[in-house]
Amino acid sequence: TADGVDLYFEDTEEDGKPIVFIHGWPLSGSMWEYQVGPLSEAGLRCITYDRRGFGQSDKPADGYDFETLGNDLAVLLEELDLRDVTLVGFSMGGGEVAEYLSRHNQDRRVTSAIFVASVVPFLLKTADNHNGVDASIFAEMRTGLRTDRPEFIAGFVKTFFGVGVLTSPVSDNMLAANCQVAMLASPIATIACIETFSSTDFRRQSQKFDVPTLIIHGDADATVPIEPTGKAAAALIPGATFKVYSGAPHGLHYTHRAKLNADIAAFVTGGQVALAAE
Repeated sequence: TADGVDLYFEDTEEDGKPIVFIHGWPLSGSMWEYQVGPLSEAGLRCITYDRRGFGQSDKPADGYDFETLGNDLAVLLEELDLRDVTLVGFSMGGGEVAEYLSRHNQDRRVTSAIFVASVVPFLLKTADNHNGVDASIFAEMRTGLRTDRPEFIAGFVKTFFGVGVLTSPVSDNMLAANCQVAMLASPIATIACIETFSSTDFRRQSQKFDVPTLIIHGDADATVPIEPTGKAAAALIPGATFKVYSGAPHGLHYTHRAKLNADIAAFVTGGQVALAAE
């Protein structure tokens, strides 16, 4: 990157249309395992990368604002000389997509975008964003991380996947694996990114996005509530297609993976690649 940070990425190098996946907080590009497999088998080129501070990328002390993170994404696309790209941003990753479309797409490398359970356009509750999440919640998250990061992560991952008292849509081993990935992240980055994804307001920029856009959000998302994010984005982004997954938690990339993969494939290829939704 411009400030000397090395980013870890993986590229299936298929001949089909390229899809760049941007992961959520506090995970890494490995979260896309259940998308990369089926989509690359269908002939699509899948690129994942780890945000600075997370996974196998460098972990500097700063640079966790969306402007810098958007610059990082731009470097990746330029270094790989990707064209006709679809960006898929999950949760915090939606912020990088929004940042890229706002400041970097003059050469039209990106031709479509998908926001999955994304924080875009604005997550924080304010006087003019009544459906947002109260600032005290994010303060509690920072306190929990500073006090006992493993314990906080373990609880967060359960909510992330919609685990309840009586039922769980994922195995204990899946929960453990996601905790392990989250613990690989820099503690500094993990805490700093809370401010970034909670308080960055993309409402003005969203109204100017000019690429075909698909928005996917679960109506049971207890991590990134649908009202200030998915529903608001659908109302702001011109011509956006909005799909609500009934009963889906935040981690729908796994719990509803077949449906998500089918929707991504259909959107990216204009229906030319059809995957089973069940």
